[in-house]
Amino acid sequence: MTPVLEAVRLGKRYGHHPALTDCDLDIPQGRVVGLVGPNGAGKSTLLNMACGLIRPSSGSIRVLGAEPAANPAHLAKVGFVAQDTPVYTDLSVADHLRMGARLNPSWDGRLAQRRIARIGLDPERKAGRLSGGQRAQLALTVAAAKRPELLIFDEPAAALDPLARSGFLDSLMESVSELGAGAILSSHALADVERVCDYLVVLAGSRIQLAGDVSELLASHYRLVGARDAFAALPAAVECVGVDHTPRESTAIVRADDGLPASGSWTVDALDLEELVLAYMTRANQTAAQPAPMPTETPSPSSRGSS
Repeated sequence: MTPVLEAVRLGKRYGHHPALTDCDLDIPQGRVVGLVGPNGAGKSTLLNMACGLIRPSSGSIRVLGAEPAANPAHLAKVGFVAQDTPVYTDLSVADHLRMGARLNPSWDGRLAQRRIARIGLDPERKAGRLSGGQRAQLALTVAAAKRPELLIFDEPAAALDPLARSGFLDSLMESVSELGAGAILSSHALADVERVCDYLVVLAGSRIQLAGDVSELLASHYRLVGARDAFAALPAAVECVGVDHTPRESTAIVRADDGLPASGSWTVDALDLEELVLAYMTRANQTAAQPAPMPTETPSPSSRGSS
């Protein structure tokens, strides 16, 4: 089955700053993907490349089996809601729907009207007079009424209060279910990701740190607590993601795809999604903070052989 998004050694630089570096992704179809990472990690860059709004500096990206925005037909397969949930303040709700119908050949007017009625938007009200939650719902309606195969959301609920955020997430899941579409949701709110997503991508330090099915990732990661020297006995197949030491004991987050040894001088606990994400983000931050190795100085020809 063709991946909904496939990236191979994908990179993007802005001048000397790397926004993405050698990113490999293979996201299957039919998933609701949570894209998480700190500010400046490259999440918006990745999503904008997936929509064809910016071009890679290196590597390749394919969405639904083709280059992003390869042609109008392919562009119609992707619905995008940007971080500021863009709407036209001087246009009414009905104007947005008429514009959507004119620009999108597969526009589903009945779906749009049904969603507007369900969330109680006045068709004659101008978008500039809507609340933040209502603007987000309008942007989602316009994106969903295209009947896309993939919905992409870049922090769409970042500025919403808890009630509006909850309503938006409910509408997001309703749209995904009704359309049979995949979705990628970028969010800082791990509770939102845990609520609606079944696939996780952690992006930090401009690189993909972790990607996979949420349930499988949680099942293969553990929190170990033991003496400071206890983790020296871990087999090579067990990856230590991070470890914290106290004077009395140490806590390690480990990945063991084939399970942990039957016995060990540590206690074992399951992780929640927040612990899993923070462990990989912390490791990426520590790696970025390490100084680059100094280049080895090569003697000049005049100094070779001198005594």
